[in-house]
Amino acid sequence: MNSLEIRSVIGLVSLYTTRMLGLFMVLPVLSLYSDDYAGSTTLLIGVALGIYGLTQSLFQIPLGVLSDRVGRKTIIVAGMLMFMLGSVVAASAETIYGIIIGRALQGCGAVASTIMALLSDLTTEQNRTKAMAAVGGSIGLAFALAMIVGPLIASAFGMGAIFWFTAVLAGAGILVVMYWIPNPVAANSLSSREALAMPALFRRTLGNRELLRLDAGIFLLHMVQMASWVSVPVVLSTVLGFEPSRHWWLYLLTMGFGFAAMLPFMIIAERKRIVKWVFVGAVVLLGLAELLMYLSGLRLGVFVAGLFLFFMAFNLLEASLPSLVSKVAPSGSRGTAMGIYSSSQFLGAFVGGVAGGVLAQSYGAHAVFLFSLVMVTVWAVIAITMPRPRHWSSVVVKLQDGEAGLFDASLGDLVAGVEDVLFIPDQGLMYLKVDKASFDQPALEKLLGRPLAA
Repeated sequence: MNSLEIRSVIGLVSLYTTRMLGLFMVLPVLSLYSDDYAGSTTLLIGVALGIYGLTQSLFQIPLGVLSDRVGRKTIIVAGMLMFMLGSVVAASAETIYGIIIGRALQGCGAVASTIMALLSDLTTEQNRTKAMAAVGGSIGLAFALAMIVGPLIASAFGMGAIFWFTAVLAGAGILVVMYWIPNPVAANSLSSREALAMPALFRRTLGNRELLRLDAGIFLLHMVQMASWVSVPVVLSTVLGFEPSRHWWLYLLTMGFGFAAMLPFMIIAERKRIVKWVFVGAVVLLGLAELLMYLSGLRLGVFVAGLFLFFMAFNLLEASLPSLVSKVAPSGSRGTAMGIYSSSQFLGAFVGGVAGGVLAQSYGAHAVFLFSLVMVTVWAVIAITMPRPRHWSSVVVKLQDGEAGLFDASLGDLVAGVEDVLFIPDQGLMYLKVDKASFDQPALEKLLGRPLAA
């Protein structure tokens, strides 16, 4: 990468991490500090945890589409301002309803898809995959930081300090957007359009069964995660007698070992082309984690083993799912597929928070783990029936005057290695999904009568 690309990636990764900290940092502590807020119940704690995900899912795609008209940086700055406002409201709250309102406002700053589009504007084709992997990896980084930093701040300064901290981070993020991240040369480049959701492609994308399996997967993963964290801190402190001020180092150890144990499986999955079976294994491992936490009783060691397996499986699945979506998405629909995927992710967080709150309040904390086990079992059935993913790449062709009528969906019969073709007439674009190993680029260039880059 050149210096401008490195600068862009560093800035955008920091923004993404800040946003995800807003979602994750309260997970390990809000249940423990619920008595600090008037009107608090276990159900409303679950709503407060999950409401961020609901507003994120509602605004994610519309704001991404709007950024194509008013500019990426404008939308990102507006989103970070909304995130800051929500943080201040939550930090100032004295009732649980104030926390819920603040968290909902935080989620309205839904700029994930806009960040990915800006990343596409600012990176070259050969470096874009690495850049997107760095941004995607920031989710795991944010989760790890949140599990450690959240309990440390709350035990030292109180629950409100977490929200003041995220407000400061949001302000720093605005400065990063304005003064650190370069301005894109072309806001509507071909690559950035493919990174954005396009409403015209929703029906086509939603009709893809393999993508729906993956959307269901990320929905269930974040539903289980959010539901579990309604109960995990409470079980550790009230049932197992583990001091809240010490939670952070337990999370640090189990996450650290879980991440180290996950890495070899990620590497083997790609190298040996056994992505499906490693993925299915991770879903089963997540179910085993929930089972151990459900059966732990008063045994701290069993519960800690469940936490270790949870972090191992969660990080492996969080890293695998976006890659699978990218492989399965039809030509030209990657941004639309990722938009629907992200909305499913945040909607799952909302449903998980509410479901966890209802179950914990009605049947006790351990009932949440049993519910999560059932949901993961359903996911395992969905995952094991999915076909083995193939390794496709995307090629975008800017059609010149008079070329739009020369090709149709049968192009795959004329050019080896072309699996899928999508035309966007109003943009003058042709998207191809190709198998790089067999793609006959010279044959396509011969049909065009020019090089692809022309």
